[in-house]
Amino acid sequence: MQDLSELIASARRDFADAAQPAALEDAKARYIGKTGQITMLMKALGGLPPEERRARGQEINRAKAEIEAALNERRNAFAEAELAKKLADEAIDVTLPGRYRSEGGIHPVMRTWMRVEEIFRSIGFDVADGPEIESDWFSFTALNNPPNHPARSMQDTFYVDREDEEGRALPLRPHTSPMQVRYARTHGAPIKVIAPGRTYRVDSDATHSPMFHQVEGLWIGDDVSFTDLKGVYSNFLRAFFETDDLVVRFRPSYFPFTEPSVEVDMMFTSGPRKGRWLEISGAGEVHPNVVRNFGLDPEKHIGFAFGSGLERLTMLRYGIDDLRLFFEGDLRFLRQFN
Repeated sequence: MQDLSELIASARRDFADAAQPAALEDAKARYIGKTGQITMLMKALGGLPPEERRARGQEINRAKAEIEAALNERRNAFAEAELAKKLADEAIDVTLPGRYRSEGGIHPVMRTWMRVEEIFRSIGFDVADGPEIESDWFSFTALNNPPNHPARSMQDTFYVDREDEEGRALPLRPHTSPMQVRYARTHGAPIKVIAPGRTYRVDSDATHSPMFHQVEGLWIGDDVSFTDLKGVYSNFLRAFFETDDLVVRFRPSYFPFTEPSVEVDMMFTSGPRKGRWLEISGAGEVHPNVVRNFGLDPEKHIGFAFGSGLERLTMLRYGIDDLRLFFEGDLRFLRQFN
């Protein structure tokens, strides 16, 4: 019979000579693997007499336990060496200056968004929010912009691969006007609300982005006139830019959802932008068809609506010439506002 003490000593030597974990596992297989020497000795027990089989089996089990203990000892040595190497590689030089995590800041467009909300809340306007994936009816038809109307090309947008109840593809909203309709149909008159949010159109250059931010306002009551529109929006611009040194003009235009309709322009009367007219908003008295789609009677309720790009307001407030800077995530640009 094989001397088990020599087998144990041989296993210890092979485990100690293993230079890496893979070599150690190869050595283990030679002794206690499926075809290892200990395994073969266990299988040979069946040929021994019962009394001798019992005694020999106990000897083999003790030898196996010693070999496994030697194996685990070597495994632990490899693990400790690996940990020591990792700790050495990740050692921190405590003589270096401390590191800190910089705090985030508010994006300039969001600063404008917050400022617009604050100004309009101060004069009694609510703030409404709603879905960015809208139905065709809320995005166009309810706003006096029926299917195949040429004015729809003014708000060419993106569509998702889903359909509404009428079988029309669902658009990403090209403006926040759908929230005016939703708000009016759930709240009724009188209505004083603004709807800021993300909007989408197929446009991309230095002054346009396929995704941009807009704020729309709506005031509906028994006797809300164009004069109210001029007063509210002119005062808003003076509050937003914190100056009285500007002139506002209302230039006739066309929008399907308002009648009469205007483009709102402004001009600073001092500073580096003095004397230059800048388009700032579209506005007008809400069209009677749109008032009906609000669920209201246009013979009793009248009012105005406006829509302004938050990026445009931000660019004018901070003197930014390229809209794309807002979306590039360049920290050198963004840190100027925080």
